[in-house]
Amino acid sequence: MRKRAIVIGGSLGGLFAANALRGIGWDVTVFERVEDDLASRGAGIGIHDDLLPLLARLGLPVDASIGVKGDTRVCLDRSGRITHQVIRPQLQSSWARVYRLLKDAFPASDYHFGMSLERIEQDAAGVTAIFADGSRAQGELLVGADGIRSTVRERILPEARPLYGGYVAWRGLVDEWAVPPELHAQLFSTYTVCLPEGEMMLAYPVPGRDNDTRPGRRGYNHIWYRPTDFRETLPRLCTDATGRCHGISIPPPLIRPEVVAEIKAAARALLAPQIARIVELTEQVFFQAIFDLESPRMALGRVALLGDAAFVARPHVGMGVTKAALDAECLAREIRAANGDLGAALVRYDRERRRFGKRLVARARRLGAYIEAQLKPAASRTKRERMPPPEYLMREIGSMAVDIKSLSAPGRIKARRKS
Repeated sequence: MRKRAIVIGGSLGGLFAANALRGIGWDVTVFERVEDDLASRGAGIGIHDDLLPLLARLGLPVDASIGVKGDTRVCLDRSGRITHQVIRPQLQSSWARVYRLLKDAFPASDYHFGMSLERIEQDAAGVTAIFADGSRAQGELLVGADGIRSTVRERILPEARPLYGGYVAWRGLVDEWAVPPELHAQLFSTYTVCLPEGEMMLAYPVPGRDNDTRPGRRGYNHIWYRPTDFRETLPRLCTDATGRCHGISIPPPLIRPEVVAEIKAAARALLAPQIARIVELTEQVFFQAIFDLESPRMALGRVALLGDAAFVARPHVGMGVTKAALDAECLAREIRAANGDLGAALVRYDRERRRFGKRLVARARRLGAYIEAQLKPAASRTKRERMPPPEYLMREIGSMAVDIKSLSAPGRIKARRKS
């Protein structure tokens, strides 16, 4: 008799888990809390070397259209001149492109929108998910893949809570056709970094509307990390024009025009003119507060946590999607190898993926420590919290390594003198 898995969360982590478990012969049902398809959400993401082979092992069609490849990273100073250059191939894709690939591979009849989890019941025989509408789903395994604000994690590990990193990431996307030719010639062949003191801006081409990667139809993604205090500035940013504060985040259309004007003015004052112009061209800038999360366990009884429900590393490592995929593959692999002993499989899964998650979170904290430290008096900052050399950041951003001490230089770094 086929075993059944309940997956809570229908985003990337949940879809990786659902497809991986189906691949080892399980029946899988996915429950997503939002009411509609998620394909319009998300922004640019980095594609690590481990991800493409993993997608292929899931039987998913992967080709060059999954992303936009670049070979060079450059750092621009305030005047727009290149100060440093790294030869480093990297593939940039979009959240929606990977989501569409995974979602289309999973049976639509087994994916349910608008299902909000209320509680979990489990015993030696199985596990049951009870939803807000009163419906119930039963199985041998429940996978919590419902993100950083995971209801599953809250039910089984209420002590594990996200921690604010001290800064936010301002983001935006510009259609390639909207970028003036002279600007396009400077930016679309590179991954660009700007480093105002205590901040970090990254900008790079990604798939455009409808996940199109053809020249002329791509997008240009930017993400700007800025120190932001939690008590005053973040609530102000999250307050809409009616005076309502939405907590620690706000829907992009509700960001007040004066807040948008502030970030565009800051771009003109602090960033290279080329990148400031990109920010100016962005129709909808938005932001996310940066948190990280460490769970003390990734499995409890018949419940397993996966992806951002278990560990969230700051985005500097660019590993959120790849980590979720590796978690899902490991879970399926351990279950298959256990020959029916689910408990033993989950023990091994917890041990392997929790070790990886802890190291990844620690590494990302180190990369972002100098941004967080801007909220401290300058005299109290440690050596690690001072502004790192540009070549260090350019080398480490998005690296697959989870332990900085073990890193070797992955690219050739060349500093340019200012003329």
